[in-house]
Amino acid sequence: APVAGGPAGAAEEEEKTEFDVVLKNAGQAKIAVIKAVREITGLGLKEAKALVDEAPKPIKEKVSREEAEDAANKLKEAGAEVEIE
Repeated sequence: APVAGGPAGAAEEEEKTEFDVVLKNAGQAKIAVIKAVREITGLGLKEAKALVDEAPKPIKEKVSREEAEDAANKLKEAGAEVEIE
C-alpha cells in the first residue's frame, strides 16, 4: 500500500494545482486597486490599503488556477501589476 506523504506526495505538488496571486505594484490607480483587493479578499478598507501599500504582497494564496486568474484579471483591470505564482 502507498504511504501517505511519501515521495509520491512531493511529485504531486510539482504539478502545481495551487497558485498564489501576488500584487507586484498598484500602479497609478491605487484607489481602484484597493477596491479590487477588498472585493477579492473580503478585507476591510484599512487592511486592503495596508496590503496594497506593502506590495509586492500575495493577495490570494493556494487557490485554483481559475480563481487565481479571476483575481488577477480584476486587479489588472483596476490598473495593478499582478503575477500568478
